[in-house]
Amino acid sequence: MGCAPRNVEILGKMSAQLVIDPGLIRKFGGSGPRYTSYPTADRFVEAYDALAYCHWLKHRNIGGFARPLSLYVHLPFCDTICYYCGCNKIVTRDHSHSARYLEYLRREIALVAGNIAGERAVSRMHWGGGTPTFFSDEELSALMASLREAFKLDPQGEYAVEVDPRKVGADRIAHLGGLGFNRISIGVQDFNPDVQKAVNRIQGVDETRLVIDAARASGFRSVNIDLIYGLPRQSIKGFERTLDTVITCDPDRLALYSYAHLPGMFKQQRRIAVVELPDPEVKLGLLTMAIERLEAAGYVYVGMDHFAKPHDELVVAQRFGRLSRDFQGYSAGGDCDVVGLGVSAIGRIGPTYVQNMKTLDTYYAALDQGALPTLRGIELSNDDLARRAVIQALACRFIVSKESISIAYLLDFDSYFAQELEALETLAEDGLVEIDRDWIHVTPRGRLLVRRVCMVFDRYLRSSEQRAQYSRVV
Repeated sequence: MGCAPRNVEILGKMSAQLVIDPGLIRKFGGSGPRYTSYPTADRFVEAYDALAYCHWLKHRNIGGFARPLSLYVHLPFCDTICYYCGCNKIVTRDHSHSARYLEYLRREIALVAGNIAGERAVSRMHWGGGTPTFFSDEELSALMASLREAFKLDPQGEYAVEVDPRKVGADRIAHLGGLGFNRISIGVQDFNPDVQKAVNRIQGVDETRLVIDAARASGFRSVNIDLIYGLPRQSIKGFERTLDTVITCDPDRLALYSYAHLPGMFKQQRRIAVVELPDPEVKLGLLTMAIERLEAAGYVYVGMDHFAKPHDELVVAQRFGRLSRDFQGYSAGGDCDVVGLGVSAIGRIGPTYVQNMKTLDTYYAALDQGALPTLRGIELSNDDLARRAVIQALACRFIVSKESISIAYLLDFDSYFAQELEALETLAEDGLVEIDRDWIHVTPRGRLLVRRVCMVFDRYLRSSEQRAQYSRVV
């Protein structure tokens, strides 16, 4: 009897709606990690090499328990360059590159699978890029056959593919459905022709709708659309028209990313005229207008740039505490070990992260020597694991149970995180979080700034100079 009201209160807080507070966004919306991993990839070290990776592939089921497997396959080629893009990609019109890449990718698949101890059951897979559909239907079929030979794919699993609607038609979408994909992610960014010219991505509404309709006709369970705010020549009225069009496309999920202008890191961004970027107040207006429109259309804010329909698996998983986050974003399937395949791909095996070589030359050279193409990684300490659990809880559920963390990691939460709790008090004074004896709760007012809350628990963030390399929180 005594616990019921408290449980109802916690569930009520978890389901509370998002509140947009421009003043708090101005105050706390600086740069910070997206926490697709903790520690973040910039903390990985080259001392974690191919031997270390092999060790953990062989011993990921220590104690008789192993998480399900997820596969991430990086297919880095694109026909054209989008000036805003920060992905690791290779822009070429020479499609002969794809055959060689697939040859080496099959070598890596065989090496990784040969080192995994026990059953190689896969419940999730994601093909990203670049543009996976740079490859021909025959090449994609051969790649899927290699993966099915090396791994056991669950017929009920989540299998997602990224698609550029400028490069595919209904037949290609049907082919992807026939290969087993049931989720599709479509890049839109903005339908405004002036914005598209400024970022070198000309994409019509009709060709985008064709892909969406084809995906649904081919049995895809979920359609995601990516949008970016803060691009050159964007205006609130123009982006509002884009949102009107996107909402009529009726996607199951939407990602609304903030453009990070980092020309020092991404050379192609130097082609963007800085004077054409919206100023901070306009960018904030783009964000607030977009959120209001999406919520009015019935979408739920899942967290960190992502929205979904109320009955989508992401929203249901969040409600029941099964939502997880990794380098592919949010997932409803719970925690998995992630095998990253392809140049620059990142994986997560046991208490470790691992990243492949970032260039084709080094990737090919390692495989020519019969070695896994491991560039760097990190083996997490007990402290890392505890902090990762807190950050995952904040990012995925907006709430942390102190008792759960204490029991799982054999620590006293209030003592262990005394410095962090003191820092959270400042955020609590501004209404971003509520803290009591048992819980830390990110309020509806603080949810847009959940990255800022997560940063409090990031032991590696020590100075503003280190934070400058990250994108803005919002």
